Amino acid sequence: MFIGRKKELASLQELYDRKGFGMSVIYGRRRIGKSTLITEFIKDKRAVFYTATKVGAARNLELFAQQVLFLFDPSLYGAVFSSTEAVFDYITDKLTSEKVVLVVDELPYWAEKDEALLSILQKYIDTKWQNKNLLIILCGSALSFMESKVLSEKSPLFGRRSSQIRLEAFDYKTAALFVPGYSLEDKAICYGITGGVAKYLALIDPGKSIHDNIKNLFFHTDGYLYDEPRNLLTQEFSEVTLVNNIIEQIASGTNTVNQISQKTGEGVSTVLYSLDKLISIGLVEKRNCITEEKNKKKTQYMLKDHMFQFWYKFIPPAVSVIEIGQGNLYYDRIVKRQLHSYMGSVFEDMCRYYTLEQGIQGVFDNFLTRVGTWWGVETLDSSAGKYQQAADIDVVGISEIDKTVILGECKFRKEKIDKQVYDTLIRRSSVIQGKYRILRYVFFSLSGYTDYFQTLSGNDIKLLTLDDLYRDGAE
Repeated sequence: MFIGRKKELASLQELYDRKGFGMSVIYGRRRIGKSTLITEFIKDKRAVFYTATKVGAARNLELFAQQVLFLFDPSLYGAVFSSTEAVFDYITDKLTSEKVVLVVDELPYWAEKDEALLSILQKYIDTKWQNKNLLIILCGSALSFMESKVLSEKSPLFGRRSSQIRLEAFDYKTAALFVPGYSLEDKAICYGITGGVAKYLALIDPGKSIHDNIKNLFFHTDGYLYDEPRNLLTQEFSEVTLVNNIIEQIASGTNTVNQISQKTGEGVSTVLYSLDKLISIGLVEKRNCITEEKNKKKTQYMLKDHMFQFWYKFIPPAVSVIEIGQGNLYYDRIVKRQLHSYMGSVFEDMCRYYTLEQGIQGVFDNFLTRVGTWWGVETLDSSAGKYQQAADIDVVGISEIDKTVILGECKFRKEKIDKQVYDTLIRRSSVIQGKYRILRYVFFSLSGYTDYFQTLSGNDIKLLTLDDLYRDGAE
C-alpha cells in the first residue's frame, strides 16, 4: 500500500497534464522513498524507468537503451546503440502525441562517469524535445551532486527544469499510517526508531509489537537496521572512521565544533568539513538558540536522523551480546526500560512540529513564523547565595509579526506532569520576556497532568497529550 506523498504526486501529475515538454528534479537522502514515489506516479503511464548503477558510462548507456527499447519496440530488445545521442535520437523519433515519461533514477552514478551526459541532455531539451510531449524526471540520492551539478546556475540543465522536489522523511503523523493498529505511544516510538524514513517504516510488521519489531530490526545480526548506519556511511564517505567518531560524539551529547574536535583529536577545519557533508545528506542538523541565531557560540550540531540516534545510543555497547545471539535479552533488560528516556528528544521534535503546524493556522492567536528551542544559563537563589545552572526551553514558537511567543515543555514519561515542571517553565520564561510578549505556555505530556493544574486559571495555559498531537491525522 502506498502511503503519503499526496502533495508530491499532485505536483507531478500537474506537470504531466501540461502539454509539451517538462522536467522535474527529485532528490533526497537514501531510503527516503524517491523511487517508490516515482513508481507510484508512473504506474498507469507510458514510461521508461532506468535506475543507474556504479557500472561505468558505457554499461549504463547499454542498460538504459534496453529500457527504452522495452517501451517503444520490444522486438529490438538487445540492439546496441553507439552513443547517448543515438539513443536520444531514437527516443525523439518514437515520440508521438501521447505523453511519455522518461525517468533516470540515481542519475549521479551515470553522470559522474560520463561528464558529457548533462550537456547532451541540455542539447536535446533545447533543440529536439522542447515541443515534444515528454516529461523527464531526474532523480538522485547524492544531494551535493544534485544541487551543484543539476540544479545550480553552473549546471548545463539550469533553467530547464519545470519543478524540483526535495523529498524529506515523513512527519510523525504520516509515519503512524504504517502502523494503524498501534497505540499512540507505540506509534510515537515507531517514529522515534525510524525517523519517518520510508524504507525503515516499510520494514515494520504491524502485526507484531513495537518491541518485537525493534528486536528483529536492530538486535539480530540479520536485522536490516543492525548494520544500516555503517552501510550508509560506507556508501557516502571514503573515510568512515572519522565520520563515525564524529557521529558517536554528537550522539553522546558533544555538540559543538570545538568539543568534537577535542574529543576526536581532529582539527576544527576537518571536523567542519565532515559536519557539512553529514548535513548535506540529512544525518546531522545545525541548530541555533532561537533567540540568538547570529550567536555562533550558541550553535550545536545534533543528529537529525532518529534511527541513527537510536542506533548510536544502543547498538555499539551491545555488539558483542548481539553477535552471540542474545540481542533479545539485551533489549528486554537494558534498552526497553530506557525507551522513554530516549524518546525525550524525539518527542520534543514532534511537539515543535505540531506547534509550528498549529501556529501557522492561528491556533495560538498569533501567526508563528518559526519554532525552535532555547538554551543558556539561569540564575537561581539558594541559602548560600546566587548560583547559575544550565537551562533550556523545549519549544519556543515565535511570531515576528507581532513579537509574541509560545513557550512549551515536553515530557515523554510514565509520570504525570506536575507543579515543578510548570514552575520551571514559568521561571525560565523570564529570559524571553524582554524580547517577546508571551501569549501561551503549552505543555505536552505522554501521561497527563496532576490535579495541581486544575487550580490554574486563565487562557494562557494549554495542556496537550498524544491525543492532541495525532488528532488531525496525516494529510
